[in-house]
Amino acid sequence: MSDRSVPMYQHIIDDMKARIKNSEFELDQPLPNQIDLAKNYNTSEITSRRALSELVKEGYIYRIRGKGSFIKGISVEQTEPFAVRTIYFVYYNHLSVEALNIRYWSDMLEMMKEICDENGVNFFLWATSESDSLPDDPYGAFVLVTPPFNFDQRLLGVWREEKKRIVTVQFYYPHLSIPYVIADNLTGGFLATQHLLSLGHKRTGIILTGKSLVDLNQEFSLRLQGYRLALQQHQIQFDPELVCVMDGEAENVEMGYEGFKQLYNRSDNPPTAMFATSDLKAMGALKAAQDMGLNVPDDISLVGYDDLRISSFTYPHLTTINQNTTQVGRRAIEILLNELPTNQDVLVKDEIVPKLIVRNTTRAISQ
Repeated sequence: MSDRSVPMYQHIIDDMKARIKNSEFELDQPLPNQIDLAKNYNTSEITSRRALSELVKEGYIYRIRGKGSFIKGISVEQTEPFAVRTIYFVYYNHLSVEALNIRYWSDMLEMMKEICDENGVNFFLWATSESDSLPDDPYGAFVLVTPPFNFDQRLLGVWREEKKRIVTVQFYYPHLSIPYVIADNLTGGFLATQHLLSLGHKRTGIILTGKSLVDLNQEFSLRLQGYRLALQQHQIQFDPELVCVMDGEAENVEMGYEGFKQLYNRSDNPPTAMFATSDLKAMGALKAAQDMGLNVPDDISLVGYDDLRISSFTYPHLTTINQNTTQVGRRAIEILLNELPTNQDVLVKDEIVPKLIVRNTTRAISQ
């Protein structure tokens, strides 16, 4: 007879632990879900759901959205003392609190928190500087966003030797075998340009951010590669006259405004479409076109990048690229919880494909 002083959810937990230790479940097969558990133990779904949540917290099982709950791949005795209890999103002073509120980061953070909640793991933001160390937490794991320039990569080497559980997002260091998840900027640049070319725009300009055409960061360099790949597939020769590189510490509307005017006034044969590699630059380009008496999209088509929330409210509504950072956040947490390799020389990575969001700033060119 069961001890009535022990809650029913604890009975389920104790029984499931015993069955896991007795190898009654296969590693690659999902465990009974909360509905099935409730039926098996003649209890409510609320009780069975709590039991599963507690098993996650104790490191016996993990969850994958849409697939179910699974037992850990190695023995509980090995995993439980080191099970991840807290994930820290570690960012440096190149990111402001205001920046974390833009869609790129907010979508990512919201999904990270959601996946952590599902797995009974705490989730916190952690602001740091290059001289700071990671939180001293033996049960912690870290999503790391490094500065784009002047980051001391030796820190990554030290943390790797210390066997810190780290995955980087946005920027990556494959030579150190640090796991990473990134948005696929090359494909994003390709999708933006391909959309314009498919509408018949043979003269398509691009507005980039950097010191020069040969001095771009990872993101803009890859978006330029995507632009060039789309041109090649349409058998259109790359024309440096249709490329404008704007220098600036951060993306802003003025860069797009000036970049648009430079590209449009550069020759007697102006572009019929432009790809601004951020929505802020695209909004500046849109304003410049309107100030020059041009109609968007009748006179010139325009594509942005980032899918800022305000982009669906511009006049006209902005066609853009959504970087799908919800999936970046999901995969980063899944890797930290379930997919870190035991061999540190094995590189775990994922590149998330962005999405083209077609609105009203693009149209087929008139023949």
